[in-house]
Amino acid sequence: MEAFDKVNSQDPFMELVNGEEMPKELLYSQRMTEMLLEFYPTASETLQLAARCQHIRRWAIPRDDYPMDRKGYLEWRTALKKFHGKLAAEIMAENGYGEEAISKVDDLLNKRRLKTDPEVQALEDVVCLVFLKYYFDPFIAKHKEEETKLIDIVQKTWRKMSPKGHDAALAMSHSTAALAIVQKALQD
Repeated sequence: MEAFDKVNSQDPFMELVNGEEMPKELLYSQRMTEMLLEFYPTASETLQLAARCQHIRRWAIPRDDYPMDRKGYLEWRTALKKFHGKLAAEIMAENGYGEEAISKVDDLLNKRRLKTDPEVQALEDVVCLVFLKYYFDPFIAKHKEEETKLIDIVQKTWRKMSPKGHDAALAMSHSTAALAIVQKALQD
């Protein structure tokens, strides 16, 4: 995890947290670990590693390198997953991990067997919960004129989650705006 954090601490993009600037992806990785341990306290070491490197060096593949449409977004996400898996594998190998652990982290990062592998599902739930807790309100502010888009995103997010993830998401404290979007998304 320290090696993953060292890479993510190089993120040139900063986020302000409690008056302090912090590398964006380092902050994201810490939030992922925190949420994982809250949501799934018995997480295996490989699941903890995957959560910590979910967005490792994400800034290296900018979104605007791909067409700004749905197809471009999906191509970008696929490229990121492969990149994260490859970089995580290199770092894990440098730190003495064997092929089995490296392969498992790659499977987790690439969301292979979502809905059938409990750990892949747990990671996906954590990704969604972190989004809802930390990134949904800023996303709403950015797209406030696009309520249909916001509802669609929540519905897509919801479909990826398990019933346990749904319960955790509903138990979270949400802003009035976020709660309204979630409620509308779940009504349809």
